[in-house]
Amino acid sequence: MKIAFFSTKSYDKDFFETYHQQQGVSFKYFSASLSKDTVALARGYDGVCVFVNDHLDAATLEQLAEIGVKLVVLRCAGFNNVNLDAAEKFNINIYRVPAYSPQAVAEHALALILTLNRKTHKAYNRVRDGNFSLERLQGFNLQNKTIGVIGTGKIGASFCKIMKGFTDVLLAYDKFENDEVKAMGVEYVSLETLLEKSDIISLHCPLTPETKYLIDATSLRQLKKGCMLINTSRGALIHTGDAIEALKEGKLGYLGIDVYEQEEHLFFRDLSENIIQDDQIARLISFPNVLITAHQGFLTKEALQEIAKVTFQNILDFQAGKENENRVSK
Repeated sequence: MKIAFFSTKSYDKDFFETYHQQQGVSFKYFSASLSKDTVALARGYDGVCVFVNDHLDAATLEQLAEIGVKLVVLRCAGFNNVNLDAAEKFNINIYRVPAYSPQAVAEHALALILTLNRKTHKAYNRVRDGNFSLERLQGFNLQNKTIGVIGTGKIGASFCKIMKGFTDVLLAYDKFENDEVKAMGVEYVSLETLLEKSDIISLHCPLTPETKYLIDATSLRQLKKGCMLINTSRGALIHTGDAIEALKEGKLGYLGIDVYEQEEHLFFRDLSENIIQDDQIARLISFPNVLITAHQGFLTKEALQEIAKVTFQNILDFQAGKENENRVSK
């Protein structure tokens, strides 16, 4: 099978080249993201391989079907960028990588927490400038703090396991309770209770119509004053404008995000010589208690190896007509 590979970065090629020309599968790498404007690049290919900011809307899927593409392999877990109704209508098979490395994302959430709290990023820059002052670098102990976890799938469960090493007070909210998480001693509570009692809240749920803007003006008003909010899941879980207001008012004490609602126009590219046109991200960057990373939570050697391995197997299973639990359907 010939696969058109979109939104390619150097680290993608490093790991996928292992499978190039194996068992009849070949990859053609494109740096462009997939959308209705770039579909023509997939002409002559059997399938496409895409990432989080590629657009698989109805128009794109219809054009893919018209040029004979029957397979879309996502090299990520989330599939909120795919119109599943259109995929079914145009007989396009969608596969994902549901659990490439829950630990990678969970550990990155911890990194955001520790960096925001102990201000190691600021200390690093100070020392490089010869400034060894400790003024304004005060943090707090994580021990005995209440940690709230929204979403307790594989990543959320991994995050809970990590945080048990810091505190025994963990609260969780999920429509579907995870027995593994309960066995750790994590208490499931209502969303309202979690928001009101947590000192730190970490988001680990998928983006669906139900969870879009889960954190908005209403939920932000319920937070304990000075609460830390961490998001390594999907940007649109947080209403950015409302979060900015909560930061200005001091209600939200810290914000650490590895995802952003409008990230497709910013992340995964070097804009250091450009004027950033997004006023909201510019405002967030200006806050001293906000830490932003550019969707790097997945970026570990182990995760990239697993993504390549599972994606390749998804292609082989489709090619062989085998059932595969990674297939996404409406």
